[in-house]
Amino acid sequence: MTKLAIYPGSFDPITNGHLDVIKRALKIFDKVVVAVGENPNKKYLFTVKERKDMLGNVTKGLNVEVDHFSGLLIDYAKKKKANAIVRGLRAVSDFDYEFQTALMNRKLDSRIETIFIMTRGMYSYLSASIVKEAASLGANLNGMVPDYVEEKLKKKFKH
Repeated sequence: MTKLAIYPGSFDPITNGHLDVIKRALKIFDKVVVAVGENPNKKYLFTVKERKDMLGNVTKGLNVEVDHFSGLLIDYAKKKKANAIVRGLRAVSDFDYEFQTALMNRKLDSRIETIFIMTRGMYSYLSASIVKEAASLGANLNGMVPDYVEEKLKKKFKH
């Protein structure tokens, strides 16, 4: 049986921290579905199509499926027949929210585990929000995002 994990997120945009979590999850799971979340109450810089394009580009050659979902993550995970949900943690501050979400998902379907992967220290400061702010001000994003994503950010902000 294939061990399949869902790695959900907004990925607006994908950072090197996200990419690190994906690669490390592939050491545990046979395949990872990177699922772009759609939340109508959230304002995104990139469309779902653009986020999926960036993810597809930077995960080329990895055993990754890029998809999107809306609604409950646990319903999506069941539909995909996933064994687990992968969540990346940067700091202790991330843990409280992620722990509550994992407990709720377990309550909704105890067959799907949540796996936490701590980001490498070199990425612990990184978030998509910080990257977008830095990009909007013309900062050098070297080491923060893949080159393809940096190009897309520069185009969005006309740098």
